[in-house]
Amino acid sequence: MTLPKVHMDKHPKVQSFFDPQSNTISYVVTDPDSTSCAVIDAVMNFDYAAGRLSYDSANEIIAYIEAQGLTLDWIIETHVHADHLSGAPYIQQKLGGKIGIGEHIQTVQDTFGKIFNEGTEFQRDGSQFDALFKDGDSYHVGALECFALHTPGHTPACMVHIFGDAAFAGDTLFMPDGGSARADFPGGDAGELYDSIQRILSLPEEMRLFVCHDYGPGGRAIAWETTIGQQKAANIHVGGGKSRDDFVKMRTERDAQLSMPNLIIPSLQVNIRAGEVPRDRDGNMALKIPLNKL
Repeated sequence: MTLPKVHMDKHPKVQSFFDPQSNTISYVVTDPDSTSCAVIDAVMNFDYAAGRLSYDSANEIIAYIEAQGLTLDWIIETHVHADHLSGAPYIQQKLGGKIGIGEHIQTVQDTFGKIFNEGTEFQRDGSQFDALFKDGDSYHVGALECFALHTPGHTPACMVHIFGDAAFAGDTLFMPDGGSARADFPGGDAGELYDSIQRILSLPEEMRLFVCHDYGPGGRAIAWETTIGQQKAANIHVGGGKSRDDFVKMRTERDAQLSMPNLIIPSLQVNIRAGEVPRDRDGNMALKIPLNKL
């Protein structure tokens, strides 16, 4: 798979927003030549014990966009998240913009539609989203040409989005001392993940790379910005030319020791619907808890 001709001369402003409940970093990315922006991986807050939704994280993003006088063109999901609920439709309702995700969302919808026993009324064609990106697709935020790269392995629908000299890796890569994403969810594959990471690492070394999660390994402060060069040299799972076989062995053994994310059950039900909460036959928001399926 070839890489697009990226625009390293374009340096968009990147504003980060950290959600401590899920250790998610969301972003507002602004075109350097206009007031257009995109939101990446927005969070809707969820108190699991109380079954209560709130929008503090999304409101923080909205307040920033309004204070900066920006126009929201896109709300991007790098993949179907298993550890937080998407705030995309709430932000779209307030500010507009199109919600986009990778075209392989259809595979994820089919897989988890069965796990959650969704009825025939649940569409598995990605139609809940405004745009489905194919590998190598380009789109614009203002005057800035952006690119979507298909990077499966963590999930079938994972994509890295490139805005000028900035790339947004979703869960595929963490900070160099954090390594890489797990590959044991349904549809995940450690070998595919390695291949996807190698593709990312073939981008220009000076490109900024922003991650979706950080857990502060070793007690260090939370961080989210690195570079392709730093990842190639120092990533604990793939840096320094580690082989595919070694990576697959490491990832498989490591994943077998991991517990499920705390919010995986509500997150998947909401996120396969582009952030909309499912409803029962009376129209009330409601979630299912499948037993012994994950």
